[in-house]
Amino acid sequence: MDKPTAIVANLVPEDKRLSVLPDFFEFRQMIHAESMTFKFMERLSIDYAGGYWHYYRLSNGGFYMAPANDKPMRVSWNGNGYEGTMSADAAGIVATLFMLNVLAEDGTERMADLYYQLRDFASEHAERPAIFAAID
Repeated sequence: MDKPTAIVANLVPEDKRLSVLPDFFEFRQMIHAESMTFKFMERLSIDYAGGYWHYYRLSNGGFYMAPANDKPMRVSWNGNGYEGTMSADAAGIVATLFMLNVLAEDGTERMADLYYQLRDFASEHAERPAIFAAID
């Protein structure tokens, strides 16, 4: 039996960043999705103060956004009582999952697919327990 292939996250190079969100969202939805992700991060972490974000394409067709810093971030979510520390990468996954979940609730099958593609990647992430504790 073949071992399943791991899902790989590829950092989008600077010269390709402008093509990422249009590949996944319609124009109006794209602006809303990005803004919503930033707002979720503001609510998730007192350590977040804006700044540059990385965009990642996943080998399974998904994507996510994460703040471009190397410092651990304190994350808390009142909705489920989660409190912990995780990397900016993991926190970005959480914020992107929250955004995709909201858009998927609007009945968009594409957003549901993107949510599950990112969730599948999160299930393989080194910080899986923290990510899943934050989103559950």
